[in-house]
Amino acid sequence: MESGIATFTGPLSTPPRPAAAAFLRHSGPIFSQCHNNFRHFFPITTTSTSWAGQNASCGRSKGSLRVKALNHSLTSKWEVSNYAAPSWLPRFEELDTTNMLLRQRIIFLGSQIDDTTADFIISQLLLLDSEDQKKDIKLFINSPGGSVTAGMGIYDAMKLCKADVSTICMGLAASMGAFLLASGSKGKRFCMPNARVMIHQPLGTAGGKATEMSIRIREMAYHKVKLNKILSRVTGKPEQQIELDTDRDNFMNAWEAKEYGLVDAVIDDGKPGLVAPIGDASPPPKTRCGIFGK
Repeated sequence: MESGIATFTGPLSTPPRPAAAAFLRHSGPIFSQCHNNFRHFFPITTTSTSWAGQNASCGRSKGSLRVKALNHSLTSKWEVSNYAAPSWLPRFEELDTTNMLLRQRIIFLGSQIDDTTADFIISQLLLLDSEDQKKDIKLFINSPGGSVTAGMGIYDAMKLCKADVSTICMGLAASMGAFLLASGSKGKRFCMPNARVMIHQPLGTAGGKATEMSIRIREMAYHKVKLNKILSRVTGKPEQQIELDTDRDNFMNAWEAKEYGLVDAVIDDGKPGLVAPIGDASPPPKTRCGIFGK
């Protein structure tokens, strides 16, 4: 084998058999005519008009027949390193919405908060903070809540960032989702006009032995006190009121969440903006709805 050239050798001392020689003598013109017809209907473009010189060579050397044929390989004839995609095609990284949002310093929390989600959000917060500590990081939240420990990990990462973390509620921010919404940088916590916010005390179950149940109950009580202290600090309300208001599921609309101190402003309906509302938003009109109206 010679650099992509296939070499076939065979002894010439043994003459061809009579039957084979007769077959080749009579079928030669037929094969030649078929080859010409094929080239007529399926023209093959070559780099040289010399077929014998470029693509094949036949010769006799020391009693052997030697045939050489070019063997095109992908590495030699199918170069793709210099290939340029058309300008209208999107780049590979643009097909991932997460990467495109990160370019705008936007993080989206749109699922239940667990350890996997927390690791993902924390890594994005640390990445954006390391790139530029003077530009805001925008955290959009649409989450029903989840693990308290995972949510506290995100909270600590938000406080670790030197860049301001602006929070925006879209859809629903409940439980730990509402806690993270209220934990954004002061003056940069926003809520969309149709979003809902819900706060309550930590939920959990305890089973097994009495000692194991007491350990779980103490842990839940610790998280309850810890969350109430932080909510009291970010909302400006006393801990006693926070404890009373979170005793049951406490749902609020955007304007009630603003009045409570969970957010700083409501992004006005019909006036788009990423983090800053344009003009003062007005609350929806009061309506009477069956037994719920007053």
